[in-house]
Amino acid sequence: MQTAPIIDAFKRVLGEGNLAVGKRQTEHYRKGWRSGEGEALAVLFPQTLMQYWEVLKVCVEYNCIIIMQAAKTGLTEGSTPSGNDYDRPVVVINTLAMDDIVLINDGRQVLSFPGATLFKLEKMLKPLGRAPHSVIGSSCLGASIVGGVANNSGGALVKRGPAYTELSLFAQIDENGELKLVNHLGIDLGETPEEIIGNLSSGNFSKSLPETSKKASASDYEEIVRDVNADTPSRFNADPTRLYEASGCAGKIAVFAVRLDTFEVPKKEQTFYIGTNDAAVLTRIRRDILSTFDNVPEVGEYLHREIFDIADMYGKDTILSIERLGTDALPKMFALKGRVDAVLNKLPFMPRYLSDRVMQFGSKLFSDQIPASLRAYRDKYEHHLILKMSDGGIEEANSLLSKLFNVEKLDGDYITCDDEEASKAFLLRFAAAGAAVRYQMMHHEQVGEILALDIALRRNDEFWVEKLPEHIAKHIEKPLYYGHFFCHVFHQDYILKKGSDPKKVKADMLALLDSRGAKYPAEHNVGHLYEAESTLQKFYRELDPTNIFNPGIGKMEKHKRNCSCCV
Repeated sequence: MQTAPIIDAFKRVLGEGNLAVGKRQTEHYRKGWRSGEGEALAVLFPQTLMQYWEVLKVCVEYNCIIIMQAAKTGLTEGSTPSGNDYDRPVVVINTLAMDDIVLINDGRQVLSFPGATLFKLEKMLKPLGRAPHSVIGSSCLGASIVGGVANNSGGALVKRGPAYTELSLFAQIDENGELKLVNHLGIDLGETPEEIIGNLSSGNFSKSLPETSKKASASDYEEIVRDVNADTPSRFNADPTRLYEASGCAGKIAVFAVRLDTFEVPKKEQTFYIGTNDAAVLTRIRRDILSTFDNVPEVGEYLHREIFDIADMYGKDTILSIERLGTDALPKMFALKGRVDAVLNKLPFMPRYLSDRVMQFGSKLFSDQIPASLRAYRDKYEHHLILKMSDGGIEEANSLLSKLFNVEKLDGDYITCDDEEASKAFLLRFAAAGAAVRYQMMHHEQVGEILALDIALRRNDEFWVEKLPEHIAKHIEKPLYYGHFFCHVFHQDYILKKGSDPKKVKADMLALLDSRGAKYPAEHNVGHLYEAESTLQKFYRELDPTNIFNPGIGKMEKHKRNCSCCV
């Protein structure tokens, strides 16, 4: 196929400076954060919603595959091409330039454009005493709002559950191959795509909107997570109750805007740091809090001692960067690092992962970042829980923890954290996922690949500490466990032994999880790493009947579907 006419058409819409072609120029956008890459004809950077609409029309006209991409922070290869076996030219559309956020209903809700980030939203809401539907939970800096909704991301917040809305504006390609703009924002923006996009872009609509029966958050999540006797997980990516148009779409439509609730900031918060060598103690705390407290936690994050050590040593530069540079600068810094790595890794005389090696070496020049109190707990205890309570829940937690450790004398203890202890505890937890990747990079000659799983256990599962059978354990160099404890969502990173077959280990691991009634992935979408469940496959086909957007995710077919009977 002659590709020059396609590129020329994109240039007419975007100009010369807002698209990238060629392997070197597009490499950063074609490679996943942890794994996965493929070929792409071009990467497009629309600067306005109208340009976004126009390049979508070009893609349809020239029969291109469309892969939607924002901050590229996913862990399952879902926002990049996968391989070189597509049947049509692949185009990546990066939405980060379209990052407007509009406050509506006095800030009780927001309207987010496709590239807006959680950091920007947090900053905008702070003067209003309100907070977003999500905060950065596990892995990456710079995550987009729409990306979280599209992937049913859950994050760390116990009360709010996965990012979810039934109010969105999106472009969809129907079963006849026609591009349509669907306005389900509950806002009158006009009739034609040009009117709708123009009014939205210019802010020409009322910012005070009436109540709607459609949800703009997972408002029922607290009730779900409190049911500690249920034999199903509280949240997971393929949950049919969380699949609705933009929510859970995984890039099978082109989202232009989402409407989301915001939340009142607590008047007071207190963090507790809990350590124990008996996992049953943490189980008791989780079940007691969720089933008896009037107030559920804001956050409850688990760390095993092994990931504490990895985050401490290999995430130190992340902790320093956040403290010294602030969160605003970091997404751009890491994007620049990715582009530099793409160049350096092609030079045969350069060692692999040079930038990571430099950052790792530089971090050693700084003093210890972990408070002595937390380090003492690391030495004494295997299991760690960072518990943040707010308002009335603070006294409830004080009473329970005092009872368990001072009266009942259970194995373990707790710290009522000061500001520094709380900050460093959460920074350590935040650095965990990136630190696991860094460890594998630094030791790639001695260890095998990293197998990263995020799983949702049953709410009534009291035996959440994994005991691997020998046929799996013999392939694991380091098992690293951390996660959102009260939601029973765990991130399990396995550094494999050199020479172990990652595909075989993963298949055995997933079979083990199936036998435990677990669901996976829990919050990063199936991407190209997991097989989509039948309900999720049906949802994807309904959104994208001809398979134009992100074909192949969920291990589904990559070829074009030409008729509605395939739905």
